[in-house]
Amino acid sequence: MPSLFRFLVSVAIMGGLIYGAMFAIAQFYNPPLREITVTIPPDRFLKQK
Repeated sequence: MPSLFRFLVSVAIMGGLIYGAMFAIAQFYNPPLREITVTIPPDRFLKQK
């Protein structure tokens, strides 16, 4: 039983570290903003019959 408890604690710690890293990346990384222009062909506006 102690080895199962040790395994579950180590998995919980690893999960917490991964979750903390993902949270830190989401909070502190700001991607550069840029303008995107997409050209849509005119035939996409016509109704298809």
